[in-house]
Amino acid sequence: MDDFLTPVSTIRITDKKEAEPTLVSSQAKASTTPSGRSTPASPEDALDILKQQPSYNELITSLRFLSRHHSDNEVPSIKLPSPISAQLVQVLVSEIVTNHWILLKEDAGDSKNSGFRLLLYCLSSVTGINAILVRLRGLIQEHKAETEGPGKLKRPDIHLNLETLLDLLENLLKGGGWILEAWQTAKASNGSDAVTSAMRMRPRVQEMLSLFGGGKIVSLAAEAESIVKANKTAKDNNCEVWVADAQQYTMWLGRNIATWQLSDAALDSPKFVSDLFSKGLKLGHADALIKHVLGELVLKKGADPSRFGLLLSNLPPTEQRKVLFSILKLFSSRYLDHLGHCDSADSKPIVAAVAEALRSIIGESGSLKNYLVEWLTSSSGAGLGEGVGIRRAVLAVVSQSRDAIVTVLEKSLCQFGDQLYIKHSPMLQQEAHAEVLLLSAGYVNRLSPVKLALMMRTSVWLNAISNRLAAPHQKARLLGMWVGEALSNSVDKGDKRLNFNTEEEFEEMATRYKSLTQVSDEIGIMEHLFESPPLALSKKKTDSLKAHQAAQAASRPPSQPPQTGFIIEELSDEEGPEEDDLVPYAKPDSDEEDSDDDPALIRRDKPKAPVYIRDLIRYLHDTDNYDLQKLALTIAPSLIRRKAKYGTEVKEHADELAGLLIGLSDKFDMENFDDLRLQGMMALVIAQPKIMGPWFAKTFFDGDYSISQRASVLIVLGLSSREFAGFEASTYSTVAAFPSKTLPERVEKLYLPQNSSLYPTPSSTSLKPLPPNALDGIAHSITDSFLAPMAAEAADTATGPNSLKLSTFTSRLNNPEKVRHITRTKPRIRSIPNIIAGLLSSFFFTPLISRFQAALHSSSSKTRGILFNPYLLSLYLKTLALIIHASGPSTLSLPQMTAEFWRLLLNTSVRAQAVGNLQLTQAILFGFMALLDVNEDRMRDLCQEIGGELIEAKDWAAGVFGNLRGGDEGGEEEQVKMLAAGVLVRMGEGIEKWQLVLVGELIGF
Repeated sequence: MDDFLTPVSTIRITDKKEAEPTLVSSQAKASTTPSGRSTPASPEDALDILKQQPSYNELITSLRFLSRHHSDNEVPSIKLPSPISAQLVQVLVSEIVTNHWILLKEDAGDSKNSGFRLLLYCLSSVTGINAILVRLRGLIQEHKAETEGPGKLKRPDIHLNLETLLDLLENLLKGGGWILEAWQTAKASNGSDAVTSAMRMRPRVQEMLSLFGGGKIVSLAAEAESIVKANKTAKDNNCEVWVADAQQYTMWLGRNIATWQLSDAALDSPKFVSDLFSKGLKLGHADALIKHVLGELVLKKGADPSRFGLLLSNLPPTEQRKVLFSILKLFSSRYLDHLGHCDSADSKPIVAAVAEALRSIIGESGSLKNYLVEWLTSSSGAGLGEGVGIRRAVLAVVSQSRDAIVTVLEKSLCQFGDQLYIKHSPMLQQEAHAEVLLLSAGYVNRLSPVKLALMMRTSVWLNAISNRLAAPHQKARLLGMWVGEALSNSVDKGDKRLNFNTEEEFEEMATRYKSLTQVSDEIGIMEHLFESPPLALSKKKTDSLKAHQAAQAASRPPSQPPQTGFIIEELSDEEGPEEDDLVPYAKPDSDEEDSDDDPALIRRDKPKAPVYIRDLIRYLHDTDNYDLQKLALTIAPSLIRRKAKYGTEVKEHADELAGLLIGLSDKFDMENFDDLRLQGMMALVIAQPKIMGPWFAKTFFDGDYSISQRASVLIVLGLSSREFAGFEASTYSTVAAFPSKTLPERVEKLYLPQNSSLYPTPSSTSLKPLPPNALDGIAHSITDSFLAPMAAEAADTATGPNSLKLSTFTSRLNNPEKVRHITRTKPRIRSIPNIIAGLLSSFFFTPLISRFQAALHSSSSKTRGILFNPYLLSLYLKTLALIIHASGPSTLSLPQMTAEFWRLLLNTSVRAQAVGNLQLTQAILFGFMALLDVNEDRMRDLCQEIGGELIEAKDWAAGVFGNLRGGDEGGEEEQVKMLAAGVLVRMGEGIEKWQLVLVGELIGF
């Protein structure tokens, strides 16, 4: 084999002293080893050796010398800032790493004396990181200059050097104590004089803050990574550079902050790490940073939460408030949301443990306690959309101070009865504040019953109940009734107690609210937080499943042991006449499994269809098996619907199943993948609307999903609301029927045509996949039905506006032959039962719009990025419009839904996003159209309740109509203009008819 390898050239690196003996000075000769290799005696000698292209042995010798550090300063540390150390680091980064990195990595090992470890030690300083970043920036600029200029690249090795530097930076920053070590090194070089040390330390601290907290490392590393990946094939691009990922870098920063805070340096210089933590919150992953630091300093056995409190107390006031509110949200989502709204014995230890964690973090800080009071009483606080558990935990902490809990009660009562608050606040927000009011009233009643009794004799209490009972919205009135009864039962006696005789439909909810005054949580121990609640829940589910399987196994008869050998049985011919009634199965025309001639290719291990929900979850978890994924997606809609009313399988596993379906990706490019996934999620919503409606709404805003996955959530809610209202009928609803509810085949033929069946199979051709724009198609059909009567009237009225004449409307409706036959009176929207309408209002519409209102006031860039994505925002508005349209005019909460959605459509931020965006403009107009359609018989009430908003919406629609040219028949701009014209005409008719009612509203408008 050696004959096949012919060396092209041979290069031998010799020592300088052997090649040029006449040029070696006497000083160099004095510092040579017996073997003739150079041995540096000072940092200057090491610098000379490194500059002259040293051999690998000379490099190791120099690195070993530079790694030594003596306290007598004869050999100063290379980590200390000095002119000579800066030159050494520069040479190591620009020359040594470029030429020897591969050899050094091969020499990497556990030994501290390996060349790789010695190099990392010499560069593990702020000076070393800065040198690497300067080198990266220079190579990036050189790459840009050469690619943008004429000609080919002059340096084709730039991407190789960038890859080497990124690898070096990754290995250099590994570990959680890097920043602490760098700070201790910088502090050790300042001397013993306190004044001089402080003066020297200040600029170094600022340099470290700007370096590690300013995002410089992430930005340069990400830019360099993009250049490296552009010069690699797709096969080689699998490895990710964690330094270039902002989220992973934030986690690294969190580990370093936690290590610092646990050390003695946190007590000596607490301001530095707080400033670093504050800068880290601005890197774009504040929640991840807070979660990691909190987990290391608080949610770990043996942790000292006061260390986190010390870190929090040194932050600026605005940052303290932001971090504290994020901690409350984290505690709620991780520990308390699954508790629900009950005051069970199982919930008290968890709530007490969270309260203890909060108390330990806050300590004696008065400002942090005030932030808790603000969180409970602010117009956008109290944990919107979260369970009552977090409010119980916060009030348990606040109740330790009598003045603080009384302040919460007084502010909550004033806010609860404010007319503007009742009229404009989302109902989900009002429910949260009602819970705070009742819980705080219970604490005040136990601490000082006289205080609560006197408060209920004031005008504030009387006005609050009066304003609530006079509210136009049903849920606002109900809250006033429940709060009034609960507090009256706590103070009054006998016949003086209020009793509004709540309807039976709301009895369960009323009982839950009134029981909150009896809830009393105490400060407990934190051991319950060290185990994640979801694990405990899954364990309970597993135990119940095992018990169920054991019961089934016990009920089944014991199986017979298998018999070995052949069994020959002789059948008698006497049973022949009885076999005449047996009709043999027809032979199938073809069988895909047996279509291949080779029996070895026939599959005999095809999976069976899942029968239980847990089997369906197991199939969906196996993302590498095509057969299981395909079978699970095909069976999921019918299986979920079939199990909805039989047992508790769907209810127990709804959250997990929904999370799997949302996050499922089309790995195998399946046919109708999106349709099957949407049908599965719709089946969950239909099966458990009270659970899955709020869950999907929360997932849309808080979940870590892509734009397409969030869009699928909105589509599911919109289509499910249409199915609840009876506008759409899913064939899976008949497939899900149990066989016991079907007619026998012979009887079915007597009542049904020959080629029809009430119970088609999932593979039936009647099941058509959902189009990608399912909601858009429904919106177009509703728009056509809205504009059709006006088109017919315009056809008979020659004096109407040009935009409403027959020629324009027929081009919009694409049906010129039938427009003249459309009746002038539009068919009324069907009325659905109040139970379904209330379901859509409480569990579909309210969670979606309330979380949007809360997200508008959020400072999170991620949340605002989701809200103001044009596609998601337009789909979100259409979904709300479809839910209102599906609720119909018989909805008891229609006035409240109309007011909330109308103000959302007129929101300044929403309309600003619609400027120049036809898709979003059309969604806003469609929202107004749906509201006008549902409130067709309530125009007088609209003019009386939201007269100012009605005039503002009319002016905005007129501006949209005037700014669009139209003319492109069937084009998007023409469609938007026609929709604006229809909305404008309908609003104008209502305003003209009820203009006298608007006089009071328009005063001062």
